[in-house]
Amino acid sequence: MDSSRTNEYALRITADEVNCLIYAYLLDSGKLLPLRSAAQSNCLSPGFTHSAFAIKMEGQLDRSPYASKHIQRGELIELLSKSLLYIEVESHWKNDALANSCKSSFSLLEPHVCSASELAIKQPSQVTSAPETSEDMTLKSTKPNGSMTDGASKRKESPTSAHAEGPAEKRAKRDPDDMDLSAPCESRTLPESKASSILPDSVLKRVPKPKQRMGPEDELTDPNAILLLPGHKSEVFICGFNPVNHELLATGSKDAIVNLWTIPKGTIPKPLGGVNNLPPISITDFSAVEAADLTSLDWNTDGTLMAIGSYDSVVRICTSTGELYFSHSQHRGPIFATKFSKSGKWLLTASLDGTACLWDVKEKCLHKQYRCHTDCCLDVDWLNEDTFATCGADRLIHLMRVNESVPFKTLVGHGNEINQIKFNPSQTRLASCSDDMTARVWSIENLSNNDNIPGLVASDGVVVLQGHRHSVSTIGWCPDPTLGSHPLLATTARLWDSVTGRCLKVFRDHKRPVYTLAFSPNGRWLATGSGDGWMHIYNVLSHEKKWSWHAGPDKPGVYEIDWQVVDGFNRIALALECSLVAVINVDKIPVLHDG
Repeated sequence: MDSSRTNEYALRITADEVNCLIYAYLLDSGKLLPLRSAAQSNCLSPGFTHSAFAIKMEGQLDRSPYASKHIQRGELIELLSKSLLYIEVESHWKNDALANSCKSSFSLLEPHVCSASELAIKQPSQVTSAPETSEDMTLKSTKPNGSMTDGASKRKESPTSAHAEGPAEKRAKRDPDDMDLSAPCESRTLPESKASSILPDSVLKRVPKPKQRMGPEDELTDPNAILLLPGHKSEVFICGFNPVNHELLATGSKDAIVNLWTIPKGTIPKPLGGVNNLPPISITDFSAVEAADLTSLDWNTDGTLMAIGSYDSVVRICTSTGELYFSHSQHRGPIFATKFSKSGKWLLTASLDGTACLWDVKEKCLHKQYRCHTDCCLDVDWLNEDTFATCGADRLIHLMRVNESVPFKTLVGHGNEINQIKFNPSQTRLASCSDDMTARVWSIENLSNNDNIPGLVASDGVVVLQGHRHSVSTIGWCPDPTLGSHPLLATTARLWDSVTGRCLKVFRDHKRPVYTLAFSPNGRWLATGSGDGWMHIYNVLSHEKKWSWHAGPDKPGVYEIDWQVVDGFNRIALALECSLVAVINVDKIPVLHDG
């Protein structure tokens, strides 16, 4: 054989390539994710940023031809996972009874011994452990930051800001695989055309399908039903329709830009041309743009003002025309949540500095700063104009009043960081979700006079929703309380009876963590978005999946969903990891008309 031809097709691994992969892995290991639950534990760990700096300098990676190459999050672990699959093929190529019944796991550092002969050959010093299921192995092999332990959450599997290198889902979340999955992940392996002849049955079931294109799962959806807006230059984390000016959509991204889109009814999509009648609102007063990715966005009730939370610790309020109304740097850590009261008089903010701030919107000033949490404050929600709740990484939920500095009630029970809290529409229950793999529903109907005693602890009247296998990062109440026997609550990939605690449905279609969910305003539909790129829409009553859309093969994460049904508008906005915003016209999707 011609030696030149042999060299042409030789496998080649350079030190530059390995160093770049290790550098990316070290950076990933210290980052926070978009999604709200991961944000929490990572905020306590600096990661490996110093190690990353050392390898960058000593390896002179700035001069590497791969310096400008985008390395996907978790790429090193993905390649190591594929090497384990090759080892499995090498060990089980005979496809005999021994190979097919083997229960032993595969390790990068330990030789593989098939389970039938394992007891006879195993060295005394080896540690015994229960065999891993394929689900366990897959979940570990696909963890984006490479960690082999339990692991988004605005949200979502993404790179993080420089600010996050200290605290590193909502990006303050931990890892995407630290959030609950609806089904086992699928490993990516060899091309299917080659796999069938060389892979044993135990491996064939994990052979990947071709990369999913962007678009609906079915072939019948009108192409004009989906509008793509390409105005952002990095991951889009947040989106929200204006509650009064129904043509206006706000979106915010990692590049510290809020875009206001005017999208009239009946807009016909153009190929990545978008409809952007207003220029992007560039917030330029950041101390460091790379540390200013946006985490939260909330409109006031009359649609005149929009509150924005950011990693640069500055709260900002902008008008619906893009002008800066007010900003303040009271917080000393990233802001994870912003919530207007119903009247719009007050604005609440939650920060990783452990505090919640109450702002007087009209007077443009701080009314009170609450220092009740001993760790990161991760979410806030309003019960009424005078009462609100906060939750944090200290595993506590505090019920507060506007003019009181201490909680009048504290809800105790979660065993780990609490990622999100939401009052139900009838203001009788409070739902919470946590890294302890549970969600809880707290009864708040009977706040007696005894509740005025500062520091009173309440842990009774709670329904614990158990069954999740990983952190629970997001929750949502069904807007229509009459759809079930009792009010319905959705958590990541599950639907619950909030009174009895019965799980009504586990949605098993997603293969990566669920970052976001949203009910349609009439409560008939539930939309879920995931790191696998899919948005699925389910019928709430029948629990059937009715329609799906995929964000494409590259950076496919769906970080946030907002559903608008008002004055002839029925559409869904999606904030996407691939830097695009998608707007889906539900009226053009016939299968969604029967709800």
